[in-house]
Amino acid sequence: MAFSPYKGHVAVVLLAICITAILNQILPLTIPLVFDDALAHHHPDHLFFYSAIMIVATLLASLISVVQTYLSNIIGQRVMRDFRSKLYAHLQDLSLHFFTSMRAGEIQSRLSNDVSSVQNSVTDTFTNSLVNFVNLLCTVIAMFYISPLLTLLSFSLLPPFLFFSFKVGNTGRASTKAAQQSLATLNAIMQDTLSISGVLLIKLFGRKKFAREQFEAENRRLARLSIRQHMVGRWFFMSVGAFSLIAPVLLLTLGGWSVIYNPSFSHITIGDLFAFIALQERFFGPVRQLLVLQVNVQSALAVFDRIFEYLDLPIEVQDAPDAIHLTPAEARGEICFKHVSFSYRKDKLPLLGSPEEGSSQDKAMAPSASIPEVEAAPASPEEFTRSATLRDISFHIRPGQLVALVGPSGSGKTTITYLISRLYDTDEGSVEIDGHNVKGIAVESLGELIGVVTQDSYLFHATIRENLLYVRSNATDEEMIAATKAAAIHDRIITLDEGYDTMAGERGYRLSGGEKQRLAIARVLLKDPRILILDEATSALDTHSERLVQAALKPLMQGRTTIAIAHRLSTILAADLILVLDKGEIVERGTHQELLEYGGLYATLYNQQFVSQEQESTTA
Repeated sequence: MAFSPYKGHVAVVLLAICITAILNQILPLTIPLVFDDALAHHHPDHLFFYSAIMIVATLLASLISVVQTYLSNIIGQRVMRDFRSKLYAHLQDLSLHFFTSMRAGEIQSRLSNDVSSVQNSVTDTFTNSLVNFVNLLCTVIAMFYISPLLTLLSFSLLPPFLFFSFKVGNTGRASTKAAQQSLATLNAIMQDTLSISGVLLIKLFGRKKFAREQFEAENRRLARLSIRQHMVGRWFFMSVGAFSLIAPVLLLTLGGWSVIYNPSFSHITIGDLFAFIALQERFFGPVRQLLVLQVNVQSALAVFDRIFEYLDLPIEVQDAPDAIHLTPAEARGEICFKHVSFSYRKDKLPLLGSPEEGSSQDKAMAPSASIPEVEAAPASPEEFTRSATLRDISFHIRPGQLVALVGPSGSGKTTITYLISRLYDTDEGSVEIDGHNVKGIAVESLGELIGVVTQDSYLFHATIRENLLYVRSNATDEEMIAATKAAAIHDRIITLDEGYDTMAGERGYRLSGGEKQRLAIARVLLKDPRILILDEATSALDTHSERLVQAALKPLMQGRTTIAIAHRLSTILAADLILVLDKGEIVERGTHQELLEYGGLYATLYNQQFVSQEQESTTA
């Protein structure tokens, strides 16, 4: 339970609520004594005594109420803090299935807007419900003490209001859910169109009008839903409020008639009548608040439903109970795939779809000739559907080797690296590092063992220093500079206005593509992983930048097991082993020279990239 860690605070709050509720009854219960004793018998000393009691009780109740409110807010804010942390941690633990099927703006909206929307329910509704319930209980006891007949008469008016409050609450829940979904959509639109990538796309393609119309349409929808959400039950609550004001008049009329014409029937004195009127206001006040809170809780439940849609998602990749921690210093970097099969099936996670495999550059690598299958086990249609990505993949990488993955888009190259990093788990077979199944290695430990340089390396909107130290916060300036020098980026950094304290910009847009890549390489050098994955690290660069990055990669690859996904085959000519994939299977394997002699897919790709270039150079 969310409140379990704060049992002591909750107990103090409950005690304070009870004491405050009891003290609040002293004033109305003292009114009969003022009228029927002090005033009726002309006892001024009694009048001052009763007045002093009411003043002291009221001041003491107010003081305790302030303390109770303070403690309630502490509890509420800490519960919300824990709730946000739990949701954020759960999102971090979800696999890539989730993040490839959801828009970033939608996720952020649930973490910020939805959690903020239920904050009042946690911080205020819980406490107010207790306060009003205890006050109502104490008031009912005092009302029965003064007049059971008038109390039962007051109760008879409640059922219709309770019925309509639940009807209004259900309507409010549906309206709130629709409004929150619209707000999430609006946030997603803003996330897509106001990011640096989105702004560039809109400006370059002249789509500003379309973007504004899309935003305005959803903005208008949100406004309509918000109006409906806030107007739900307003007529009902107006009726409740009006009745709570009219009820004392009706009671005064009925009670006054009884005092004047039939005092023996109800045994009500004038003092009792005024006291009951005061108690009735204290009765209808909590009732009115509880009805409002019931409607608000129904609306909050709609937001809770959205939040728990995320919290209820299963964590696919998690540590085994006996998971081991393998440090970079202990690891040798041996990698072994044993009959691995994997597919991005939609039934693995209900809300998720499968990511697109490979980069845009990969799509230019379609084979020009049919390639015979080599070392690939046959699979029947019953065993693998068209959604299969990898089928019976087996290979062995010795420590320190450079292994290249080559193949057309969708062949499974990136997926292989995902399975090594355990971003996904295999459907069949096993992936091993140094003889240990990666499912038996702690996920955090795998993150320490493996370093990745991708085609579009991500940089935070922070300083260059902060981006470098993100992977190793305790690194010294000397170590950081050594890494940037090895990556051939130090000289460029010191020419910037603020050197290492220069802001990289959103996604590193203040730097060129080659500079971002060399900075990413320096970051991995600083991390010093045992296994290195290069996923199209140079494919998006011009020739000059590519040469600089390739030079920076040499010190990074020394002494490490390296897996390189390559579109430009010039980057992997010296690989110890080249694995050629097609349709989720390894169709060729060998060194550069062996594959050229084989004359298959790799040779075709090589001829397309190099022989044609040589012919063009000769012609020129």
